[in-house]
Amino acid sequence: MYTEYKELPKNSRVWVYQSDREFTAEEIEYITAKALVFIENWTRHEDDLKGSFTIKYNQFLVLAVDENFNNVSGCSIDASVRFIQELENELKLDLMDKMNVSFKDGDNINIVKLPEFQNFAKAQKITAETVVFNNMVNTKEDFEAKWEVPANQSWHARFLV
Repeated sequence: MYTEYKELPKNSRVWVYQSDREFTAEEIEYITAKALVFIENWTRHEDDLKGSFTIKYNQFLVLAVDENFNNVSGCSIDASVRFIQELENELKLDLMDKMNVSFKDGDNINIVKLPEFQNFAKAQKITAETVVFNNMVNTKEDFEAKWEVPANQSWHARFLV
């Protein structure tokens, strides 16, 4: 069952899907419509899940579930992955490549492959203060506080000179 993202508790589980490119306005409308239908019908062994989504910077799709209401299961996670794969196929974008790393350069969001990110760090084009997106966060609270952080406060720090 769908609920507003802002209404979910802080300990809700989240999954961050980063697109390899910015969504168009039409794609955002399409993703929104599809996500509403998916979440409205998202279940765990036939029990409703209380979920939501948000889109950030026209490039990140975040799914969220209130596990105080019902825990997700392997099958419900598989269903969400199939939903993401459908979006990828229908919109010709990549949302699940974990080798893509994103960071800010001023107001611009850059997405590069991990080896390129490592090279930027070695060349000090990426520093401890460079804002990165930690898509490994697991809760709504961490998403809101630790998703968009300086590189030295994320797993990205291991690549800094």
